[in-house]
Amino acid sequence: MYLLTVLFFLLSPSRMTIRCGALHTLRHRCFLFSSSLLLLCLLKLVYINVRVKNSFYLEPYGFTASYFRTWANGHNINCTRIYKLEPVEIGKSLELRRKANVVLEDDRIVSLSADCERFVKTRRYNDIPVFDEELKFPLAYSLVVHKNAPMVERILRAIYAPHNIYCIHYDKKSTPAFIKAMKNMANCLPNLFIASKIESVEYAHITRLNADLNCISDMLKSDVKWEYVINLCGQDFPLKTNYELVMELKALNGSNMLESSRPSELKKQRFVFQYELQNMPYEYHKLPVKTTRLKDAAPHSIQVFIGSAYFVLSRDFVAFVTTSPVAKDFLAWSADTYSPDEHFWATLVRVPGVPGHILRTHIDITDLQSKTRLVKWNYLEGSLYPPCTGTHMRSVCIYGAAELRWLLNYGHWFANKFDLKVDPIVINCLEEKLDEKRKQRGNMLV
Repeated sequence: MYLLTVLFFLLSPSRMTIRCGALHTLRHRCFLFSSSLLLLCLLKLVYINVRVKNSFYLEPYGFTASYFRTWANGHNINCTRIYKLEPVEIGKSLELRRKANVVLEDDRIVSLSADCERFVKTRRYNDIPVFDEELKFPLAYSLVVHKNAPMVERILRAIYAPHNIYCIHYDKKSTPAFIKAMKNMANCLPNLFIASKIESVEYAHITRLNADLNCISDMLKSDVKWEYVINLCGQDFPLKTNYELVMELKALNGSNMLESSRPSELKKQRFVFQYELQNMPYEYHKLPVKTTRLKDAAPHSIQVFIGSAYFVLSRDFVAFVTTSPVAKDFLAWSADTYSPDEHFWATLVRVPGVPGHILRTHIDITDLQSKTRLVKWNYLEGSLYPPCTGTHMRSVCIYGAAELRWLLNYGHWFANKFDLKVDPIVINCLEEKLDEKRKQRGNMLV
């Protein structure tokens, strides 16, 4: 009797109405969900299509294969016309910059450099002309970098010569992909290696200076008897070929090339007070912060000068820095100062008797007089140099293509800053112009 009652309930008209109503609601919801999903897919396809049409990718100059090609590279930018400042060509470069620039990820370099034969051939590391004057005057490079493997590789390719020696110091905090890319490249090129001691580099901290010192120490142990050491960062680029640079370095006759000036009262605050590394809630997660504690005077009655973190130093000078008790004491004293890399080298080069020293009484050597790095500061644009055609980061110009002629003709050896996201055309054109110079030199000797 109970089973008949249950069966009657299930088959009753009212129950059937409830079940059919539920089924109708479920179908309605499925229809809405399917429609929404289809609309989302269509919008995504439209977004991708618009993005591709409004994006551009500029392949590095000199590739033997289009390994990186993602978007068609049909922009036909003429670097000679850019150099001549022809308005139409400059206009084309500016028009391209309005589009979204496709920048490669570190994984692309990891993939390319995983096959050394392909990497060397594709980037033409085995096709770089070297002349007798260069072979007799090898150079050493310290590259302190932390991100953007494609840009680092392009810097390396632009400065590369098989008889030179190159040390890369990456940051302990760098991504695994970036570190892998650096190690892969070091595995492919016999004269490139990773620093034996790696720092966790913090902005304006002693760790930045230690990174260069680690590379220098390793390079002094190398079998390559290099003449000068040059340090670069990931936003630098050369303005001279290796041959041109060697010719100018020979003329230094053992002297050093770097900034060294007397500090203003404001700049003295950087080493008169002690600084402590503290956590920060913005771009630089840690920064040296000034305390109220005064420092003792610099050891050995050293007069402190200021300059830049970047240098071109003779082998004899850096051998002195790594062995002299005076230099070691000054390094220890500098550990709790602000941005010690900007006064360490500038000061030691003024110490009487050091190899290639600059007299303390000598005039200030500014960034415009030292050929180590050509930098545009926004507050000096229009007076000391023409306005920036790219954009600015912390008062420093990130160069645009319209500055190509100025960069190549000013006379400096390297320039800063460049960014593939801001303007890849100026980097491509520098690569092309440097390659043209190498070929011209080679043709003269044939």
